[in-house]
Parts: sequence; C-alpha cells; structure tokens
Amino acid sequence: MVKTKGFSLLICFIASCLYGQKILSGRTMSENNRIVTSVLVININNNEKTSSNSSGEFSIKASLQDEIRFIKKGYERTIKKIDNLDNIPDIIMTQLPVEIEEVKIIPLSGNLAKDSKMLTKVDKKEELRKAIGLPRGPEKPREVPADTRNLLMAIPLGLLDVQGLYDIVSGKARRQRRWYQYEDMQDDIAWVKTRTGEEYFVKESIPAERIPEFLEFSFILKPDIRRYIKAKNIYKVMFELEETLPVYVERIKESQKKEKEKR
Repeated sequence: MVKTKGFSLLICFIASCLYGQKILSGRTMSENNRIVTSVLVININNNEKTSSNSSGEFSIKASLQDEIRFIKKGYERTIKKIDNLDNIPDIIMTQLPVEIEEVKIIPLSGNLAKDSKMLTKVDKKEELRKAIGLPRGPEKPREVPADTRNLLMAIPLGLLDVQGLYDIVSGKARRQRRWYQYEDMQDDIAWVKTRTGEEYFVKESIPAERIPEFLEFSFILKPDIRRYIKAKNIYKVMFELEETLPVYVERIKESQKKEKEKR
C-alpha cells in the first residue's frame, strides 16, 4: 500500500515536471495602486480564461514561457510572460485617455423658447439612440435595390414598378446588394486598421497582406464585432478580436504545415 502511494506520488511529480503547469495567482491594480476588477485574463498558450474578482485577484493555469494577456475596457492591454512558476506579481493596468466627443454650438433664432425645445428633443433622441446601441443611419447616399416582396405587394393595388421589375429580373438588385455588402465590409476593415495599425496584427503572427482576411474571418465568427464598429466602440472590437486571433493564427499554421507536406 505504501509502495503504491509512493509510486503514485512519483508519477504526479514526473508529470508536473514534464508539463510544468501550475495554478498561478495574482492581482490587477491601477497605476495609482487601486484595485482593478473584472479584468479578462487569457492564457494564449492553453486558452485558459478567467477574470479578476472584486479584490482584483485571479488564478489561472500556466507553464513556463506562457503568455498571459490582461484586457479591460478603458485600459491598455497588458502582456505578461511567465518566466518562473511563482505567483504573478501585481499586474499594473494603464488607463486609456477618455475621448470627449466634439460639442457643436447650434445658434438659436429669435424664438428662443421654441428653438430650445427643438434642441432638447434632438439631444434626447441622440441620447436614446446611444443608450440602446442603435447604429447611425447610412452616411452615404445609395440607390435602394428593388425588393421582390414590395413589388408583389404593390401589384394588387395597381402599382406596377416597371423599373423595379427589370432590376430584379436582370439581377441588378442582387448585384447592388452584394456590392453594398462588400463596400460596408471594406469600410469596417479600414476603420479597424486605422485605429489599431498593422503592427498590432503583424506582432500577433498575422502577415500584413492577410489582415483583411483575418478581419473578415472575425466578422463571420463574431457578428457582434460589426455592431461595435457601427457604435464606434474600438475597445469592445479589440476585446472580441483577442478571442479570434489565436483561432486564425492556428489556421495559418495548419495551412503552412499542409503546404510543406505537399512539397
């Protein structure tokens, strides 16, 4: 019995040496030594995820040379390489500067009371739109593609849209929709690239020429990303991209491996 127990302990010791995984603990703090809660903690190497609690504390499985990322809206992304299997020292989260929206001064006409009421209505409408997360209306003028359902509904009323019928039959309406989807996709890709820079993706092992492909892949995998782009919320966009990055990088590695095997 004693020998069996000793053998089991030996196996556990060898396994821990081989795999070198350990549950490490730490805290997320701000630059002025305040606790930062609800920080997303991701081990990129084993895909373990957790978040810091109300005391800023977290625990996560890690091995030597693992890369741990710390992400929270309003803070810079922090990266820690595990160079020893002691507990992780305090992670200092650097707060990002808050962007203040441009204030537009609207001149009031002679009827001050009337104009003030109108301005209040506009402000409330904009605040409501932001509160419920609705995107702004289309900023570029576009011809509305003909719609089959609207066309069929108009026929019993004696309203035949000849041009609309031609657009549907000829395929013009379908091509328009595809082109608008392509334009919107390119606009979203450009918006993300402008705010992150190519270096961010290249650093993550994504070649510069494949960044648009990666972003399209991310938009399909996580449709919410495009909703965040429309809401101009770069922090949430980056939060979602952090999860698609390792998936896409793994696909690149697999593709390169297959190409080598073919040769």
